[in-house]
Amino acid sequence: MRDINVAIIGGGFMAKAHSLAYASMPMFFWPAPARPIRRTLVDVTEELAADGVARFGFEKHTSDWRTVIEDPEIDVVDIATPNNLHAEIAIAAAEAGKHIICEKPLARGAEEARPVSEAARRAGIVTMVAFSYRRTPAVALAKKYIEEGAIGDILNFRGTYLQDWSADPDSPLSWCFQKAIAGSGSLGDIATHVVDLARYLVGEIAGVNSLLKTWVPDRPIQTGGVDKLGAAGSLADAERGPVDVDDEVITLLKFAGGAIGSLEATRNAHGRNNFLTFEIHGTRGSLVFNYERRDELQVCFSDDPADRRGFRTVYTGPNHPYGDALWPIPALGIGYGATKIIETYELFKAITEGIPASPDFGDGYQIEKIADAIQESAAKSQWVEITPLDRSVGTTGGGRR
Repeated sequence: MRDINVAIIGGGFMAKAHSLAYASMPMFFWPAPARPIRRTLVDVTEELAADGVARFGFEKHTSDWRTVIEDPEIDVVDIATPNNLHAEIAIAAAEAGKHIICEKPLARGAEEARPVSEAARRAGIVTMVAFSYRRTPAVALAKKYIEEGAIGDILNFRGTYLQDWSADPDSPLSWCFQKAIAGSGSLGDIATHVVDLARYLVGEIAGVNSLLKTWVPDRPIQTGGVDKLGAAGSLADAERGPVDVDDEVITLLKFAGGAIGSLEATRNAHGRNNFLTFEIHGTRGSLVFNYERRDELQVCFSDDPADRRGFRTVYTGPNHPYGDALWPIPALGIGYGATKIIETYELFKAITEGIPASPDFGDGYQIEKIADAIQESAAKSQWVEITPLDRSVGTTGGGRR
């Protein structure tokens, strides 16, 4: 079995999730397509990087991300930094011929994402944007049903992503509330996950008509070097700084295939923790998914007998996508870590087989075009059309093994 050396840039929450996946993937998907070797971890200081090595099981550490770009032993660069660093690191890694996985969003807008996808295409490397929720077995099962024609032609998609971690106006001014770093607020942070699911399940989005809203105009400035998001609780007595990104987004959707839909995302919904949902209606049935009940897919098929027609629950397990690699009985429990394990499997499978991964940097670029269109629509109060993905511009392949 081939060893593939990984360097991860960033030592926070996503480093924990990705490191768990690198360690665990061969335990679940055996024989694994390759063995991930946690070689180098990069963080903003030597002290934090050394702590990350001890915590996440890497062999070496550094505070200079350029050293892993220059290291000929590194095969995969994992970008788990704030959004403003994604483009520079990804372009450098692509030019060095490294395969890349980058946390979403790929960049802070389409203008920044385009050269990233172009650099990856020129390099012929495997790339992946870490929209990991599509790896949930119930979501993959929905995709299977749709491709089999089980719900007929798709008429409507409804997607939501509702959270409450920033509902407290005295929670700290994370980088997620600062346009220069994040690019956008709930739009780039969580709504793009719904956009990815919509494209994955229904097809390309051709137009949007949107509203954006900022509910909390300023927040307490946190001290210390570690960004705490909403976990620090209220900092009511601290100096406050401006919020210049959206807290909430609502948009209508037009799909290229003729379906219509809607998307709603907010981080200010009290009582909603990670309420990522979709409901899809077709000419022959419907599908409903709620990530907070991630082992379940609600299904209704119109050809059921009239006295039995209605939603029923399919609990994912060994008979469903990825299920034979996870746990031996249905509904034993899929967690966030499992989606990252599946994501890692798909990435390493693409690398070893020399095939494109999905979603790749071309998809990441297209999602940024859609996010830009949502912002433009909200600013102009009108529909904005979106050009389809040009695979000659954004596609990355598996030319380098």
